[in-house]
Amino acid sequence: MRLENRVALITGGGRGIGRAMALAYAKEGASLALAARNREELEETSRLVEALGASVCVIPTDVTDHEQVKAMVRDVLDRFSRIDVLINNAGIAGPVGSIQDNDVASWIETVQVNLIGTFLCCREVLPTMLEQDWGKIINLSGGGGMAAWGELSAYCSSKAAVVRLTEGLAIELAGSNVQVNVLGPGSINTRLWENLRDSAKESGSADIYKVGERVTSGGGASIEKAAELAVFLASDESGELSGRLIHSLLDDFWGLPPRIPEIMASDAYLLRRQELG
Repeated sequence: MRLENRVALITGGGRGIGRAMALAYAKEGASLALAARNREELEETSRLVEALGASVCVIPTDVTDHEQVKAMVRDVLDRFSRIDVLINNAGIAGPVGSIQDNDVASWIETVQVNLIGTFLCCREVLPTMLEQDWGKIINLSGGGGMAAWGELSAYCSSKAAVVRLTEGLAIELAGSNVQVNVLGPGSINTRLWENLRDSAKESGSADIYKVGERVTSGGGASIEKAAELAVFLASDESGELSGRLIHSLLDDFWGLPPRIPEIMASDAYLLRRQELG
């Protein structure tokens, strides 16, 4: 099993992509710490993980609250004594529509959850990972981090910033045995896309509504493929790959290991998505 004896902390672990990743990790032998704001959803994921034989704890947490994030990390360490993998999956879609019509508080909240929450979680787990001389951080970005969408400015801005944060953090961590990468899952049929579809319908944002209808009607990306990529990025097979944006649909990630030295010496898979031929 690729993640045997590893401890993974997954934010947004109560449903959707976070739940799928938790189940994939459990099958690969990891112990899980699951965080989100909704305890009931966390408990449901926990029951599914336990049924696969994995050890798990749930920690209701608002990732925008620094004190709660610090307490979350302490709780994980009290339970498992280490944190090997952090998945920053907690995220929201934010307001849909033109900037001048966006609710200011909702716009700011989107940045707080998607970007500030990622920053706070990275900040608090890094001392442990550096001390134990092993760690993998996986930040979720996706379409908003690869291209601009009209009438989705808060989401796209925050997710592009997550990619740049990842690249900068990877530079800081160079020479350590801690790697940080971005996982692009594609447009998966989760509650986020249901919210986007409904908000787009209300605001009259036709392009986003069209995509939302397709995604939520069975035309979205594979959640299993995103979970598989999360396993790869957390495993020893991802080696020294760091500071890169790897997409579950666009990239043959299991074929990357022989190319990692070349990737790390180039501008491939950065925010600009320059890919090796």
